[in-house]
Amino acid sequence: MRIALDQAHNAWLVGEVPVGAVILRAGQVIATGYNRPITEHDPTAHAEIVALRHAAQLLANYRLPECELFVTLEPCAMCAMALMHARFKRVVFGASDPKTGAAGSVVDLFAKEQLNHHTTVQGGVLADECGTVLRDFFAERRELYRQRRVAVTPEEAAMIPAGEAVEIDAPPSQT
Repeated sequence: MRIALDQAHNAWLVGEVPVGAVILRAGQVIATGYNRPITEHDPTAHAEIVALRHAAQLLANYRLPECELFVTLEPCAMCAMALMHARFKRVVFGASDPKTGAAGSVVDLFAKEQLNHHTTVQGGVLADECGTVLRDFFAERRELYRQRRVAVTPEEAAMIPAGEAVEIDAPPSQT
């Protein structure tokens, strides 16, 4: 999980939500990944999927039944199903995700008896550390947003027509 946390920090450094993943086979690191949906312009580029793609390419097989995934945040439904389709032996996650978690927080896809593959799931590994990374990232984002909003003078704000969207990343006007 420490390697997954390092990957989460890599995501943070490039402006992505800090989620990291690592895939092991027989105790050896096979692949790593971190969130890249923004930088890759790909809504499927979650840390788990990035690592899964690397492992499948490296092992020349889309099925990875001897592999285990460690990820800092509970997988979403997309990632959970991809891991089950790949026949992962085990998934270990850090922080729970009360908004989109598909390993028990919102729904538990891994527990569906109707599915043809069953992956062992363990949650809460280094949960405090994994959760802290996410909380700190979003606190930083909220503070940056607040600072940008404060940077607009009342005169500038009055010149913005009601209902018009304002580009947050744009520098304040020089009028």
